[in-house]
Amino acid sequence: MDKIAVLIPCYNEEQTIAKVVGDVREALPEATVYVYDNNSTDRTVELARARGAVIRYEHKQGKGNVIRRMFREIDAQCYLMIDGDDTYPLNCAREMADQVLEHGADMVVGDRLSSTYFTENKRPFHNFGNSLMRAGINGLFRTDIKDIMTGYRAFSYEFVKTFPVFSKGFEIETEMTIHAVNYNMQVENVVVEYRDRPEGSVSKLNTYSDGFRVIRKMLQLYRNYRPARFFGAFCLLLVAAAVVLMLPIFREYLATGLVPRFPTLIVCGFMVLAGIQSFFAGMILEVLAAKDKRDFEYRLISVSAEKRKKA
Repeated sequence: MDKIAVLIPCYNEEQTIAKVVGDVREALPEATVYVYDNNSTDRTVELARARGAVIRYEHKQGKGNVIRRMFREIDAQCYLMIDGDDTYPLNCAREMADQVLEHGADMVVGDRLSSTYFTENKRPFHNFGNSLMRAGINGLFRTDIKDIMTGYRAFSYEFVKTFPVFSKGFEIETEMTIHAVNYNMQVENVVVEYRDRPEGSVSKLNTYSDGFRVIRKMLQLYRNYRPARFFGAFCLLLVAAAVVLMLPIFREYLATGLVPRFPTLIVCGFMVLAGIQSFFAGMILEVLAAKDKRDFEYRLISVSAEKRKKA
């Protein structure tokens, strides 16, 4: 088992990968550096290998697929994940690793948004999207994660071996964050610098399509992890709409004793029934979510014991 494993997912990063690997080796000389290539067509692999990185491959396209492979194959006391585009200086790498190794953190978030991100990043919709996701997740899950979409993170062995990766692409960071929050894992924020990609280096993130995937993933996980609130909101919405539509009918009935709009009344009845169904669906799923949390604690104990045997 490695003490520190540095994980670098890469797809066509020949302009920057050699510098990133060199910076990692300088900042964390005891770490093992793993570069996982995701079907690059340039010299990424050649340059990373020349700097002493361990090269491995994931042939299914997408960052989520790469991280699934990394987490499955590597055993380490501390995992440091960083992008291969040289947007993150390594001056905080030691602090992030120490949060895991010495202070028991399960996930350490490299917080770009509290430092230079908004001045360095030249894509305004990315700035808006990061702020939106931070506000959305912190509001829905009642937490205080400073940067949801950062690719600069550190993890414990327990986090990595209990995290089920379902995302295929860039929504993986959202999934990681919500997983840690839902299972009450220790999350720390470390402010890190951010610099824009060097000229000629192109981001693989599509502002609109990947942005919609991230938002959809957030809502899916909210439904899965907070079903009572999710379906309760639908219940309130349906019942409130039914009451609003029914008030004029009820007033007319009190005044005249007649109900001239039976179709509206019938629709209101069905809306109330749908709201009741939504409420009870949320209650049933909430019980299952609570059972899942109990089962997770047993898995966590098992993984911790496994770690002690390997260490």
